[in-house]
Amino acid sequence: MEQRHLGRTGLRVSRIGLGTLTWGHDTGEEAAAEQVKTFWEAGGTLVDTADVYAGGEAEYLLGRLVGGLVPRRDLVIATKAGSVPDPDRRFDGSRGHLLAALDASLDRLGTDYVDLWQVHAFDPATPLEETLQALDLAVSSGRARYAGLAGFCGWQLAKAATWQLAAPGVRTRIASTQMEYSLLQRGVEREVLPAALDLGIGLLPSSPLGRGVLTGKYRDGTPADSRGASEALAALVDPYLDEAAGRIVDAVVTAAQGLAVTPVQVALAWIRDRPGVVAPIVGARTSAQLAAALSVEALSLPEEICRALDDVSAPVHRYPDQNWSTL
Repeated sequence: MEQRHLGRTGLRVSRIGLGTLTWGHDTGEEAAAEQVKTFWEAGGTLVDTADVYAGGEAEYLLGRLVGGLVPRRDLVIATKAGSVPDPDRRFDGSRGHLLAALDASLDRLGTDYVDLWQVHAFDPATPLEETLQALDLAVSSGRARYAGLAGFCGWQLAKAATWQLAAPGVRTRIASTQMEYSLLQRGVEREVLPAALDLGIGLLPSSPLGRGVLTGKYRDGTPADSRGASEALAALVDPYLDEAAGRIVDAVVTAAQGLAVTPVQVALAWIRDRPGVVAPIVGARTSAQLAAALSVEALSLPEEICRALDDVSAPVHRYPDQNWSTL
């Protein structure tokens, strides 16, 4: 699998990443092991997790597999901290919480360091410079090699990255930002992506298959074994089952038929090759599903197909995002 630099850093990662959101919940240890093996054998390196996935169980599972199944040096392990299971305070970006969470993550992962440590969300109750200092301390202590953010909107990302760049050699550069991005959700193109491109930050799209909808499996109803049929996850899928989304899915299916490939490959190839994107994070229930997604490596979409998909999924950008200088 082709490797790409993560933002304006020396870290190189596979251009498809493996997500672990369902590990420890819907995905057990045996299935997780099969996924890691399939991913590694395909040349994948970037594995993304978080301290809150299944209450830490996802990190624990990954830690059990690293070393025995796959050499630690062959993986780029990324995890996150900052989300908390507290209905009154969903995010905690305080220095104390973040550093304690990192130590707990390292313990569950069974490693001395993570390759990429990400703040999971912006915390309005904590001064941003305090949150960012936790990243500096993690990198300077060797517990993290690189630092990233997740869930930061455009101005938050730009402010954080600029603060870090203001003291080169003292503060660690923001290498990446992780946000939802797909043919069904192109909101990051308004402000997040322009900021990332300008500041040399690599984008790691989550839910690149539109929460599974871009596979086309919901066109004729909701499969019994899908997220849409799950009581816990149906609310995540519902927003992408409207008429506008249906037109986009139809276009993806039509393109796939014309190219003799699958809708999964078309949707992933489109997002993988967007400007600023480093590696879409793909989650799967089975190793077979993962292998089907990884088969996108050999596919590059023709320019006319990209234009057609761009047009059918184009988000509405009005003031002040539109380029008014041409009017």
